Amino acid sequence: MSKRKVGLPPLDWLRVFEAAGRLGGFSAAAREFGLTQAAVSQRIANLEAWLGRSLFIREARGVSLTVEGESYLPLVQDSLRALERNTENLFGKSPTELRVAGLNSHLGALVVSRLAGFHAAHPNLRLVIDSLDRWSGFDEEKTWLQLRFGNGVWPGRAAHLVAREVLAPMAAPGLSRGAPLVELRGPRPGWSDWSAETGETMTSGWLSVDSMEHALAAARQGMGITLGSVPLARDLLQSGALHRLELPEFITSEGYWLTWPEDRPISRKQHQLVDAFYQAIRMEK
Repeated sequence: MSKRKVGLPPLDWLRVFEAAGRLGGFSAAAREFGLTQAAVSQRIANLEAWLGRSLFIREARGVSLTVEGESYLPLVQDSLRALERNTENLFGKSPTELRVAGLNSHLGALVVSRLAGFHAAHPNLRLVIDSLDRWSGFDEEKTWLQLRFGNGVWPGRAAHLVAREVLAPMAAPGLSRGAPLVELRGPRPGWSDWSAETGETMTSGWLSVDSMEHALAAARQGMGITLGSVPLARDLLQSGALHRLELPEFITSEGYWLTWPEDRPISRKQHQLVDAFYQAIRMEK
């Protein structure tokens, strides 16, 4: 390689290099930018000539980063993210749309019912809600802002607690402790866990469901006592459709979290909007 030129290489070359390094090949980078593979290869060759270093090893089966390329890639990525973020901070317009994805029942109980104040403060903002019907859909969902249930630890994602999961025996008005139990299968602790935690015992049930939404619906219709989610049942409890029995609650180690990718360059205005949205829906004040 020839001696490195003075100054910075063209931004276009750096962006193509970042894409090829991140995606692991020239073809993938070409698809991302709508270029030909030859055009990508030429830009990277120009960058290598400018730097006086080889960034990729070219082999018949594809390309891979050299040691210099592996060292340079994170520096370029950090610089591009900072440039994008700071450009948006200085010249970007206020966001006109905010999208949030989550399980349908979680969005209904924790988001939709809390939007009046948020909308009043942001009357020109369009809020778009993307509903998922299964847990595994989160990793496939392209919406970057998500409401998730769990322990708050997802690699590569920032997470802010909206509500701690608290489980409590609840039923329709008129039902008492002697009523049958509604059993819930899934990631949350069940009646056996509640009994082990509280020392209380309950009679067995005849109905088993696989979602908290169905468990609360069954309890509301008088089918039995459910170990219901206090955050998700908040409106039902406040309206009197359900009531909590005079039995201990179970505070779990999990909760409902507003999350987004840590590596997403959120501008100052976007950050302020997400924070306002978070403050509007959070129960952990």
